[in-house]
Amino acid sequence: MFKILVVEDDRELNRSVCLFLNQSGYEATGCLGAEEAYDAMYETVFDLIVSDIMMPDVDGFEFVQTVRMLNENIPILFMTARDDFAAKQRGYRVGADDYMVKPIDLDELFLRIGALLRRAKIASSRRLEVGRFVMDADEHTAYLGDDEIALTQREFNLLYKLLSYPKKTFTRTQLMDEFWDADSSSGPRTVDVYMTKLRAKLSECDDFEIVTVHGLGYKAVLK
Repeated sequence: MFKILVVEDDRELNRSVCLFLNQSGYEATGCLGAEEAYDAMYETVFDLIVSDIMMPDVDGFEFVQTVRMLNENIPILFMTARDDFAAKQRGYRVGADDYMVKPIDLDELFLRIGALLRRAKIASSRRLEVGRFVMDADEHTAYLGDDEIALTQREFNLLYKLLSYPKKTFTRTQLMDEFWDADSSSGPRTVDVYMTKLRAKLSECDDFEIVTVHGLGYKAVLK
């Protein structure tokens, strides 16, 4: 049974979310703040975290940053009243994987948690299989059938990211923040160059497509 940590200072909402998740086949633990959550994480290994942003003492951004220093892979979903783009951008930058705005639809929360857990399983296996296309992160290899596709380190990382989260759009800025050094002189349009190279190298692959989301960035769509 998957264990989920719910960090939310609104007692009623915390109770409602935990009750719903427990009734939906998960084992949920509720904490009213970051310090309480840290203690819970020392005692239990959780599979996913649902966290508010606007909390007293330690806010959600700081909480997630601390969690990411301890665990790079655990899925984290922000559940917050903040609907501004700056908050969402900061949330993704500090390490959140998904973002829901209150009031929360519990059925949608259930679907998003399921998707995050599936993606986490893919990431932890360090191996992706999409039809005939296979990527192995440990061996740093990519094969289309029996043919190896030669990818640079950055090309490999970009493609692995997109395929780990199919249908999820990543902005150019998000990809730059993750795969380029902070002092890089390259601009976001550099991502376009890499996507053009990837499409050329994968021209024979009909199992997925790298799609341009105009005005935003890119996503992988499975066929």
